[in-house]
Amino acid sequence: MRTVREALIVYALMSAVALAMYWSDKRRALRGRRRIPEVTLHAVELAGGWPGAWLAQRVLHHKSIKRGYQIVFWMIVAVHAAGWAWWWRR
Repeated sequence: MRTVREALIVYALMSAVALAMYWSDKRRALRGRRRIPEVTLHAVELAGGWPGAWLAQRVLHHKSIKRGYQIVFWMIVAVHAAGWAWWWRR
C-alpha cells in the first residue's frame, strides 16, 4: 500500500467480505449445511477483513467463544497492528 487511504479502502472492502462470510457460515451452521472452512475465514481476516470479522463475532455471536479460533484471530490482529506500527515509524 502506498497510502493510508488505499489501505483503509482495502480494510473496508475486506471487512464487508468477512462480515458476509461470517453471516453465511452462521446461517449454514444453523441449517446443518456445509460450513466455510476456518482457514478461509482466517485468510480473509489476514487480507484486511479482521475489523469486519471482529464486528461479526460481536453481532452474530459466531466464532466468538471457540478458543483455538480466537487465538489465531488475535494473532492476525497483532500482525496488522505490528504492520501499522512499522509503517508509521519509517
